[in-house]
Amino acid sequence: MGQREKLIERLKRQPRDFTWQELTTLLKSLDYAEAKQGKTGGSRRRFMHESKPPITLHKPHPSSIVKLYAVKEVLKFLEEEGLI
Repeated sequence: MGQREKLIERLKRQPRDFTWQELTTLLKSLDYAEAKQGKTGGSRRRFMHESKPPITLHKPHPSSIVKLYAVKEVLKFLEEEGLI
């Protein structure tokens, strides 16, 4: 089982300790790229895909743990789009 598959399985379990690094690694493996924003982009991050809708998330801080509601939203979105 590769890293992407492990991250997908972990995401499906909806853990309360899913990190921002894990999430960005998973999205990049699904051909999403983080859009570059200006200096004052704030904590909102947008991930773009060639043929799928963008994903906009709040980058957690000061902790790197993604909020559970965001994990659930990303999971639902990726399932609905047929990416996982």
